[in-house]
This record gives sequence, C-alpha cells and structure tokens, in this order.
Amino acid sequence: MDSNTKKIADEIIKTVSDLDGLPKGAFNIRVNGGCAAKHSTDTVRIEPKTDKSGIDIYIKENTKDEVVYIPACITKSNVDDLVYNDFHIGKNAKVRIVAGCGVHVDGDEKSKHAGVHRFFVGEGAHVTYLERHIGIGNGKGEAIIDPKTYCEIEKNGYLEMITSQIGGVDHSVRDTDGKLYEGATLIIKENLMTEGDQYTETNFNMDVEGKDAGITLISRSVAKDNSYQKYKSTINGNNKCTGHSACDAIIVGNAKVDATPELIANHPDAMLIHEAAIGKIAGEQIIKLQTLGLTEEEAEQRIINGFLKV
Repeated sequence: MDSNTKKIADEIIKTVSDLDGLPKGAFNIRVNGGCAAKHSTDTVRIEPKTDKSGIDIYIKENTKDEVVYIPACITKSNVDDLVYNDFHIGKNAKVRIVAGCGVHVDGDEKSKHAGVHRFFVGEGAHVTYLERHIGIGNGKGEAIIDPKTYCEIEKNGYLEMITSQIGGVDHSVRDTDGKLYEGATLIIKENLMTEGDQYTETNFNMDVEGKDAGITLISRSVAKDNSYQKYKSTINGNNKCTGHSACDAIIVGNAKVDATPELIANHPDAMLIHEAAIGKIAGEQIIKLQTLGLTEEEAEQRIINGFLKV
C-alpha cells in the first residue's frame, strides 16, 4: 500500500470506526477489495472464505465484552467491491462489532462497496453492531454503498444495530431481512443524511416467528437540496409478539421523502405499531435559536444534529 493510499485509508477508517492505528483484539481491515490486516483471538476467530470474497467470524460461547472491528474502505475511483461477511455468535456471548465503510472517489469513474452481512445470533447472546457509511473525495464519479443484512436471532438472543450514513454517499440501497425466534429482540436505529442529487433507499423486511419476540425499527433522516429518500419497512408478526416501526424525516430545500411502514399481523396476539412523520424544520425553532445569537444556518444545523443524534 503506497503512502497516499494509506493516508486516505487511515482517514476513512478513523471516521467510520474511531480507530487510530490497529486495535487490540480481533479485527479485519479491508482496503480496495482486499484484506489489509487481520487478527484473531482465543475467543474470536476470523477466517477468509474459500468460495468467495469475505470472512467468517466465529465468536465462542460465553465470550464476554469482546470488541471486533471490521471496517472497509475504498480509496480511489473505478473499484467495485463485493464482500460476504458471516457472523456466528455463540450461546450467551456478549460482543460489540464495529464495522463501517467509506468510499473516496478521486476521478470521473464511480466506486462501489457492497457488503453482504449475515448474523447468526445464538441463544441468549447479546450483540451490539455499529456501522457508519461515508463518501469523500473531489472526483466526479459516484460513491456507492449498498449494504445487505440478514439476521437470525435464536431464543432470548439480542441484536442492536446502530447504522449511520453521515454524508457524501451518492447512491445507496440498504436491505435488511431476518427472522426472530422465541423471546428474541431486534433493535435497529438508522440515521441518514442526503444532499445534492443523492438517492438512498431503505428496505426492512422482518419475520417475527417466535413467541414473545420483539422488534423495534427506528429510522431518522434529513433530506437536503434535490435528494430523494425512499423508506419501506415490513414487520410480519407470525406469533404472539411486539413490533414498532417509526420513520421520521426532515426535508430541507426541494428534497423528497417516500415512507411506507407496513405491518402484517398473522397471529391474533401480534401487537404491531407504526409511525411516520415527515416535514420541514419549524420556523419557530430556528427563531428561538437565533435569539441565542446563532445565524439561521447555524440554527438549522444544530436542529439537524440534535435530530440525528443516536
């Protein structure tokens, strides 16, 4: 890796995963479609796939408070990176997984990262997953990030996913599917920012199969300029369960937001709720902050930052 590539990669990885240098513990760092660094521990084993690009992450039963880092980055134009990462989380393990991807475009050609992540959460396991996406660079080519996620959560398992698209991504389709079994919990908190002519599409489709399982989907977004956001969430309640889907969006400029929360109760004891709110920033909010000495632009940005704060 040449010095310029390393500099850009280090910048992206620090932004998306808060890493400054190599971490302690287990990690896999991906740069321009290849593995730049990898390390396993006694309780977390990372193995490259033999049939396609990607890795398998095996977390032993009863592992406690491990942190696993798997950031990826693209540092130049004309890269098309497709990777498959599978997480196998053992019974009663408690782990935090820090992912994220950044795409740097320096020319007229687009670059794309598509990460296909599958989570198999064992009985009683507790997983927190953090993922940030960003596009940077002065090139005219598009920065494209298309994450696809599938999860299966076994009895009394817990998965919380906190995902953010923090700017600069020109086109993104974000698909999340999965199944929850008895007593399982899934919480997804998504934050999105689009501007210019950017396009982002989010699709959730979750099957709640087990008794007393629960799911919460929360999407908060800001659409600026002429950008377009499309959101659809489907919760299929196939047993006695709970489900909550919420989509809140702020529009700035001529942006468009299309939100479609869908609930399907296939069991009489499925308790499902959805909410959707879309609108501009209220003028009185800006005026109130201006009385504190902020300009209109500063007031608007403070409101947006507070809205998107996880």
